[in-house]
Amino acid sequence: MAQTDTDFTIGIEEEYLLVDRDSLALAEAPEGLMEACAAELQDQVAPEFLKCQIEIGTKVCRNVAEAREDLKRLRACVSKHAATHNLAPIAASCHPFSDWRDQAHTDKDRYNDLSHDLAGVVQRMLICGMHVHVGIANFDRRVDLMNQLTYFLPHLLALSTSSPFWQGRDTGLASYRLTVFDNLPRTGLPPRMDSFSEFERSVSILTDLGVIEDSSKIWWDLRPSSKFPTIESRICDVQPRLEHTLTLAALTQALTRMLWRLAQKNQRWRIYDAFLVAENRWRAQRYGTSRGLIDFGRGEIVPFGELLEELFDLIQEDALFFESTTEIETAREMVASQGSAGRQRTVYIDALESEDDRDGALRAVVRHLIEEYHADL
Repeated sequence: MAQTDTDFTIGIEEEYLLVDRDSLALAEAPEGLMEACAAELQDQVAPEFLKCQIEIGTKVCRNVAEAREDLKRLRACVSKHAATHNLAPIAASCHPFSDWRDQAHTDKDRYNDLSHDLAGVVQRMLICGMHVHVGIANFDRRVDLMNQLTYFLPHLLALSTSSPFWQGRDTGLASYRLTVFDNLPRTGLPPRMDSFSEFERSVSILTDLGVIEDSSKIWWDLRPSSKFPTIESRICDVQPRLEHTLTLAALTQALTRMLWRLAQKNQRWRIYDAFLVAENRWRAQRYGTSRGLIDFGRGEIVPFGELLEELFDLIQEDALFFESTTEIETAREMVASQGSAGRQRTVYIDALESEDDRDGALRAVVRHLIEEYHADL
């Protein structure tokens, strides 16, 4: 299994929410905004399910240094054209106070079909995520690496959490987004499969019955992409800070290569039952990085900072290979602030203490998210 030039390339997709700069509530994307963005970015920008959302995707990149320049250009373009309509993008997985009942879905065949098929469940989909594609040329290798990489999905989720608020209240969770997303069918951790053919056979059962049209309607936390020769990590909340997006992408890329290196030595990461990995997924969703995850080999809950240092040791060679050590080590700063969820709560509490007004404190959180979106541009 020789490594090829196309292996381990990355692509990043992000979904943003659009807010009115005065009220800070969600606002629909005007047709002129989408047209202006599309004229500049072509197929790297698209509307999302709800009219208050917009999605971008980078080109295929060798590493996060390439991805940084493309993502910066994409984010800046959306911000520039949104500003002409008195709007601003935020990259958080849930808006702190706007109500899903007030949002309308985009009038496209794909989204009309989703609205019909998924009914009330999809109407609550006022959430945004980020996806990281890692190029894997060999079909069966995609599934083999996917089986092993699943173990690390809770680690990536814990670092990424950016959705503590929902409809004007603190949910107590670091990632409320997943509680909404998990109501959809064909979500959650991917099942263990022995080959790409097994994956295709399972998909064919559903497509032949007309239940789904293709594998793009399988929304696992990690899946073989339906469009590209990649595996696609979908576990993460979207990141307010561009540099934190790059950290998560760099970690995903390095972890995938680390597992591939094990295979070259006839070794592999131990595959634990999905029941156990799901417990760590819940801990990450509930606590972010603040309470640690279960180390099943050691049989104990280990502080996240300690797990992160162990992770750095595992992927040190791969970080050097991709020249992404600096971006990966930024994860320490993310842990120190307890991620975006922790930073949002700090802003909310500080504003509440100074203003003694819950609505004003929630608006302060949105202003903070606007600032973080633009901080690295």
